Amino acid sequence: MNDTLNIIQTTQEVADRFNELAQQEKWFEIQDELFADDAKSIEPPASPYFKNAEGKTAIRAKGEEFLKHVTAAHELKTSGPIVTGNHFAVGRTTDIDVNGFGRVRIDQIMLYEVKDGKIISEQFFY
Repeated sequence: MNDTLNIIQTTQEVADRFNELAQQEKWFEIQDELFADDAKSIEPPASPYFKNAEGKTAIRAKGEEFLKHVTAAHELKTSGPIVTGNHFAVGRTTDIDVNGFGRVRIDQIMLYEVKDGKIISEQFFY
């Protein structure tokens, strides 16, 4: 019998891998590897920068669209994750130049929910 075992990562394991990739600024790799296909990306209600997105493809498109407008990066920093239950949170500082906005510094908390070893939602507080 040749059964394939599907090993589901714990929230801590997902958070650890997320941190490994985030420290290298590999955000699309995080999405490709760790996000569920139907993940949700939730922005603050009055965000001047982004809109919510649903589904891995839409989340990636949102990131790609944003990167088209970034002309310089001054500081990009992500804290280590704090894990509790099926959630983890990180702090993120982004200091960049953006077409149409000028220099923008965003200090935020990024909250992730994990189910069955995949990130099913990300929510940003800034």
